[in-house]
Amino acid sequence: MQDSKAAQLFEKAPVSQAVLKSALPAMAAMLMVLIYNLADTFFVGQTHDAFQVAAVSLAMPLFLVFMAVGTVFGMGGTSVISRALGQGRADFAKKACAFCMWGCVAVGVIISALFLIFMNQILVLLGTSSDTWAYTKTYLTIVSLGGPFVLIANAYSVIVRAEGKSTEAMMGQLLGNLVNVVLDPIMILTLGWNITGAAIATLIGNLVGAGYYILYFVRGKSSLSVSVKELARKEKVAGPICAIGIPAALGPILMSVSQIVINGQLAKYNDMAVAGMGVAMKVVTITGMVCIGLGQGVQPLLGYCVGAKLWERFKKALRFSMLFALALGAVLTLLCYIFTNQIVRAFLSDPAAYSYAVAFSRIMLTTSFLFGVFYVLVNTLQAMGVATPALVINLSRQGIVYIPSLFILQAIVGINGLIWAQPVADVLSLGIAAVLYLRVSRKMMESGGEDGGTVPEDAVSGS
Repeated sequence: MQDSKAAQLFEKAPVSQAVLKSALPAMAAMLMVLIYNLADTFFVGQTHDAFQVAAVSLAMPLFLVFMAVGTVFGMGGTSVISRALGQGRADFAKKACAFCMWGCVAVGVIISALFLIFMNQILVLLGTSSDTWAYTKTYLTIVSLGGPFVLIANAYSVIVRAEGKSTEAMMGQLLGNLVNVVLDPIMILTLGWNITGAAIATLIGNLVGAGYYILYFVRGKSSLSVSVKELARKEKVAGPICAIGIPAALGPILMSVSQIVINGQLAKYNDMAVAGMGVAMKVVTITGMVCIGLGQGVQPLLGYCVGAKLWERFKKALRFSMLFALALGAVLTLLCYIFTNQIVRAFLSDPAAYSYAVAFSRIMLTTSFLFGVFYVLVNTLQAMGVATPALVINLSRQGIVYIPSLFILQAIVGINGLIWAQPVADVLSLGIAAVLYLRVSRKMMESGGEDGGTVPEDAVSGS
């Protein structure tokens, strides 16, 4: 492993170069995810039907469930694989990679089946009205058909980075999202399929993305493996992967739950508020997605340093990443704030929905400059293999801090209180993340890394 591409980048390259080479492709990939997310809403918005825009917003929490499960295998697998490679345990890394692939297939099929069977009950839970029911059902039914492919595309866009191949990891997302963006205007506007076309474009995009990663391994381009034969090895990988992956997945899962809650509360005002919130979240996502890419991009580098116990390099890489994250978040937030009106106008033409979206966007942008620092800290804890702190942070930002804040602030200031809940949760969660990192890193470095730097069963309790 010492002469591998990952070792050259993670151990020997200058810190700034190692961080940027790891992070920039991941950020580019998340930028493509952002474009893909914006494309659906943008082209559906060109139908000038705010109810269809609202339906896309209502459907998003369910789509986040697929992404969350992909995160279990993606982030959990990346943490285990990068530390295993740092320890020189290539066989263990191969088994972990194969487990993630077949886990995505099995769990994806189960989730798709459950969504299709209980679709009507889910639509009630999402808070759809008589005006948005049919649109939301159509979109979700089509997207649900590709469950395993959504999981594979999301998981392996992260896992491939664990062996130092950030460019290859980016390509799957790039191809899948590019196909989606190209198909959206054709199917939504040219063919006149409206929201049905958006769903079909999303399905095909995920098929292409997953297909790329499958071919990447089948053609032997990787030092890892997705062969089912790897699952016959005696080493246990499910525990360490799930110990990190499940806490990481709680962020998207709780985001899904919180979106269901806030959409339900906004629907009590009117569907235009729901549409406005959906677009406001797109505005803030411009900063959030790029910063998520930064955090995910540096995780394999930090995880490798933990596995190899290169603590000085670990600290230098983290310091550079934090400064870069703060600068990046500030610049993106400023741009979004300056151009809020123009961005919102690209999605909405209804005056009421437009007014809601602008007001909501400006509130949510107040703390988006902190996103980069937050995601770097979260991914650092995941790279260190510590399950409990990662669990606490993800429970806080979208759960135990955010959801109570929704109701408390709504009771105090009305509809705007629902929106202010997110900035409040952002600040408090960042504080929690900083405290937990300081505690964990001090303990781990003083003990030489034994509490979280190894991969087998002790990685489960390494907190």
